[in-house]
Amino acid sequence: MARQNPIQFLQQVRQETSKVTWPSRNEVLISTIMVIVLVAFASLFFLLADQLISWLVGLMLSIR
Repeated sequence: MARQNPIQFLQQVRQETSKVTWPSRNEVLISTIMVIVLVAFASLFFLLADQLISWLVGLMLSIR
């Protein structure tokens, strides 16, 4: 791999960053809200699944 001049590298990085299509403020806000809502739903689901499995294991172990 050939060494590259740091100045050239930074120029290329700047060129590539200018090609990026950045999301609008509204898109970022909506995406953030969606992520928070989905994390809350997933947390609730796993809490309920954990409680159910814990209850079933406790029920199975208490049978003699």
